[in-house]
Amino acid sequence: MSLTVLITGFGPFPGAPLNPTTALPERLATRRRPGFADVKRIAHVFRTSYAAVDRELPTLIKRVRPDVVLLFGVATRTNYLRIELRARNARSPLFPDAAGDRPGTGTIALGEPSTRAGRAPHRALLAAVRAQRLPARLSHTAGRYLCNFAYWHALAATDAVAVVQFVHVPTVRRGPTRPVSGRQLTPADLARAGEAIVMALIVAARVRRRRTTRARATSAVVEVEAQPKQRRVG
Repeated sequence: MSLTVLITGFGPFPGAPLNPTTALPERLATRRRPGFADVKRIAHVFRTSYAAVDRELPTLIKRVRPDVVLLFGVATRTNYLRIELRARNARSPLFPDAAGDRPGTGTIALGEPSTRAGRAPHRALLAAVRAQRLPARLSHTAGRYLCNFAYWHALAATDAVAVVQFVHVPTVRRGPTRPVSGRQLTPADLARAGEAIVMALIVAARVRRRRTTRARATSAVVEVEAQPKQRRVG
């Protein structure tokens, strides 16, 4: 069963001149594993601007039609991965994006719900990262910056069958050596964590697809059985 996975990251922005999520999508899209044999992986990096996400994300999803959307962003004040549970209908006018623009309002979309729940097995993702002996936690807020903005729009632009998840990663230190607990992770650590997350999301997408196929088949059978039978003449 072939699947399409869209993996995104962001470029640098004020406060993060070296964004670890810039290189991460391409690295995950080109890793070779048996579990990726029938999975098309597409990497995309957004400029860290509201206009770029607004312009590129809906078009990208419409063109790619992904079964999985995995978005990465950096959280500079944490030293662990954050599995984001939801996106909030909120953005901060206090912080400019990489283009120097600030939101005119504190709301992403007027008249829309205050939150959108992520569509992914969050605890399975948490377990997948921790199985790599890397620190991770569930997070109830994706902030009010571009990360949350992209998460909100990804959930809005995909249908209910697609698996959609945002993950915040910490800043990384350069060098191949694995860090001891409590210190900065390395790019290699993020790649291992990212690969574990992608694999868990692929499993979730396949389960969703099977359930959807069965539900549609059942619905079709019920509809046929509900139709009045024609009386035979002659």
